[in-house]
Amino acid sequence: MSLKNFNWKKYTNYLVVGGVMLIFGLLSLVGVSDASITSLLERISIAAILAVSLSMVVGFLGELSLGHAGFMCVGAYLGGKVAALLEPSLGNGPLNFFIALLVGSLAAALFGVIVGLPALRLRGDYLAIVTLAFGEIVRSVVMNLPAKLFGGTLGLSTPRMDKKYLFIMGFLLLLACLAVTQNLIKSKHGRAIISIRDNEIAARATGIDVTKYKLFVFTISSFFAGVAGVLYSFSMYTVQSANFDYNYSIEILVMVVLGGMGSINGSLIAAALITFLNIQLQTMLTGDLAVLQNLFYAVILILIVIYRNAPGLKGFREKYNMRTISEKLFKKKKTVVENADAGEEEATNE
Repeated sequence: MSLKNFNWKKYTNYLVVGGVMLIFGLLSLVGVSDASITSLLERISIAAILAVSLSMVVGFLGELSLGHAGFMCVGAYLGGKVAALLEPSLGNGPLNFFIALLVGSLAAALFGVIVGLPALRLRGDYLAIVTLAFGEIVRSVVMNLPAKLFGGTLGLSTPRMDKKYLFIMGFLLLLACLAVTQNLIKSKHGRAIISIRDNEIAARATGIDVTKYKLFVFTISSFFAGVAGVLYSFSMYTVQSANFDYNYSIEILVMVVLGGMGSINGSLIAAALITFLNIQLQTMLTGDLAVLQNLFYAVILILIVIYRNAPGLKGFREKYNMRTISEKLFKKKKTVVENADAGEEEATNE
């Protein structure tokens, strides 16, 4: 396939994520990038992995889960504990990171299977309550275990990877998450998953194993939540269970909802915007004004929800959105290329 006929639109998110990683990675390696920028990119990569992975359950499977922070907590604590144990012999380099990543993500996937087997028999609000309870149970158990295991209320001390490299790892793992998610959804298994979301009774009637597919999606989503947890443990010196409360699960869900149900690109954009918004509010509202952070955050989210759903703004949204703008750009580029080819043919004929 020639570059002229290559469908770039299918790979826009890969190109954007890869481009950001390459640009800021080079700037970081030569010592030009600011520490605050690399820290922001770390948090964006973690939030994006969480949003894309939860989008598989909420957007494509159609099930409401509020326990994503719990699976992240499992990955952060178990991966962080393994990394802390290996640090004296391996340091805090890539080998330690990948071993911790393997342990934390597989442990989160295992918990996904354990929770998913009974919980996915429920639907709607009941499933949301069960997954929310799981997240709170995990947080409470970790906090109340003996301090020598996971640090108790003070948190678990974990190795901190060099800021020059960790956000690059985060974006590479985000690309892997995108590849798994998009290839799954475009496959025959993805069509079965979407059919379950649209009409579960009809999916069962056509012979689709609903329980198997639900558990499959839930496990993959939990795996990537564990990946985000390990990234989080390497981005912090201390992992505290208070950071994985139900508010964080709801924040991840907000990213998915604001980005559009079943929209991977929308989840990426919403994750980046909400992460940036949180950091800016934390920076601007300090001291006595810190109590206003949640108020401003809530107001901004309400305005975004109104913009996305208000009937009066439907025409504006359809005219000025990422899809229509990208289509116009690609159409204009295609027209320019076709005109240039036509000019070359006329010159050759003359």
